[in-house]
Amino acid sequence: MTIPARRVRRRVPRRRLVAAAAVLAVGGLVLASCAGGTEETDAAPTASASVSPSSAPSATAPSAAPSVVPQGAPATVAGDLAAPWSVAVVGEAVLVSERDTGDIREVVGDTTRVVGSVPGVVFGGEGGLLGIAADGDDGLFVYSTGSGGNRVERFALTGAPGSLAFGEAATVLDGIPSARTHNGGRIALGPDGMLYVTAGDANVSDLAQDLDSLAGKILRMTPEGAVPDDNPFPDSLVYSYGHRNPQGIAWAEDGTLFASEFGQNTWDELNVITPGANYGWPTVEGQGGGAGFVDPVQQWGTAEASPSGIAVIEGTVFIANLRGERVRAVPLADPSTATEYYVGEFGRIRDVVAAPDGDLWILTNNTDGRGAGPRDGDDRLLAVTVG
Repeated sequence: MTIPARRVRRRVPRRRLVAAAAVLAVGGLVLASCAGGTEETDAAPTASASVSPSSAPSATAPSAAPSVVPQGAPATVAGDLAAPWSVAVVGEAVLVSERDTGDIREVVGDTTRVVGSVPGVVFGGEGGLLGIAADGDDGLFVYSTGSGGNRVERFALTGAPGSLAFGEAATVLDGIPSARTHNGGRIALGPDGMLYVTAGDANVSDLAQDLDSLAGKILRMTPEGAVPDDNPFPDSLVYSYGHRNPQGIAWAEDGTLFASEFGQNTWDELNVITPGANYGWPTVEGQGGGAGFVDPVQQWGTAEASPSGIAVIEGTVFIANLRGERVRAVPLADPSTATEYYVGEFGRIRDVVAAPDGDLWILTNNTDGRGAGPRDGDDRLLAVTVG
């Protein structure tokens, strides 16, 4: 299959785009999101309840199933991974991306094997091989840093689980601004069948407010990279803007889209994403209450968070935290509250994933040169029952 490379070529005047966003905001949309997260620096589960002192008291909770929480201690599914970044389930296969090797690895039993190496990856800082997402049972969307910026590609997969290999590759989108930091990188197919991509501001904060730039945005496209007819801005892949470095996206059963985001020095965030909304960066970090900006439903001090991947299971949003070295469980019934698990127990946590059997998968990130460094068996994919 050949998919033509796509860029946003037709530019709509910025005044018209901003006006469109204002109409959406004034129209009474229930929004919540915005600016947040720091850089990625710096036994039985230990659970502690926490309520953000600045959480949004008026946040509207989506309808949801009862909340669930981890039950017991996680077990290791696979170990000895090198700076893993993302997990995807393709058919019956479990795949993991490694940021600094460019490899896609398949979990086979309690070991892993290389499916293939993504060509042309430019490594350095927070760039490299980042998010992956399944495209049916025989394809994989891949987000990585290349010589011309960040890009999204689709790789066909051949063979059976346990012996998968790369087939034909095609570019879905390229030219997303890249830098040593703030590359975003999470991708996912939404319940509407569209492909969603988080893009950081590439360390140029003003790009987050520039609707002619792909940086500092959540992007929405067809699986082939085209602009959907119902995107909020005409002829644009931009779905929401004013983001600093969003690294997690997931949907509740009712279609509510949540996103996690790194702030700068003060607040990291959990946001509810609404099409066309402005989440404030660089004017606002965390909850600012500014006219025309959307506040996060919850925020945390940067030393306790650095939120990366997120997952929704039943009535709970689970959040992986790097610098904070913990998993947060946020009930959809009251997204201004959270309970913390495994604080400091497994080190930095890059991703959390809803497993096909309903378990929670947890991906550690202690081998990428940050934090205290590797622990025995790192990095690891862990699994824990929730209920």
